[in-house]
Amino acid sequence: MRRLLLTRPRAQAADWAQRLAALGAEVESLPLIEIEAATAAARDAAWARLQHGAALAVFVSPNAVRHTFAGREPASWPAGLRAACVGPGTAQALLDAGLAPDQVLTPDADAAHLDSEHLWPRLAAEAWAGRRVVFLRGDGGREWLADHLRAAGAQVEAHAVYHRRSPVLSAAESELLARVRAAPGQWAWLFTSSESLTHLQALLPTVELSAHAALATHPRIADACRTAGFLNVVLTRPSAESIVQALTQSPPL
Repeated sequence: MRRLLLTRPRAQAADWAQRLAALGAEVESLPLIEIEAATAAARDAAWARLQHGAALAVFVSPNAVRHTFAGREPASWPAGLRAACVGPGTAQALLDAGLAPDQVLTPDADAAHLDSEHLWPRLAAEAWAGRRVVFLRGDGGREWLADHLRAAGAQVEAHAVYHRRSPVLSAAESELLARVRAAPGQWAWLFTSSESLTHLQALLPTVELSAHAALATHPRIADACRTAGFLNVVLTRPSAESIVQALTQSPPL
């Protein structure tokens, strides 16, 4: 079985590595997205918008939860305000921040994919006309869910509570990248974001990726991997159990 390369931001890598290692995977972290907090003023402005009549808060990632709640007491979350997200990591971050399970909306457990399209059925039956929905995210992002809420009459606004950057690798991470380049058949990259793939291509502009294997947690990410040159691409759900199973489908070359 290949060794697994986590490309998650550093703040999420340790938890993922621990869960994967507990299932027998050999894991190394090579963060391909750098996360930095938005200004305190920007985060305060986002929090203030949640306090005054918002009907729904949509968190796009665990980082959105982390930087929205930083320094705030769970009891200050508005009573009755629900939070929506697509990934189990984000849902767990919301629970860890103090929300109750019935306040967190996610795609159904048996949904084909964990994405906006499979979250929307949880929201579509409600009347959204005139209600305010606040998205908490990084810079920009996919607008599919926001567009559907707007079409249903919601007043949608987005607030950047963190920023995404291309990574600055440490000496140890640079050495790991060199080892991966030298023996690609021993490793499998785990991509949970297409942006991570973009940053990898910037780090390795002259490297042919056809000898490398990739695990992707969504069909769009899998397509991006193939476009980038990966020939061995396995689609997996973003759970430790599914990822370890997918590793067995990526034998060493």
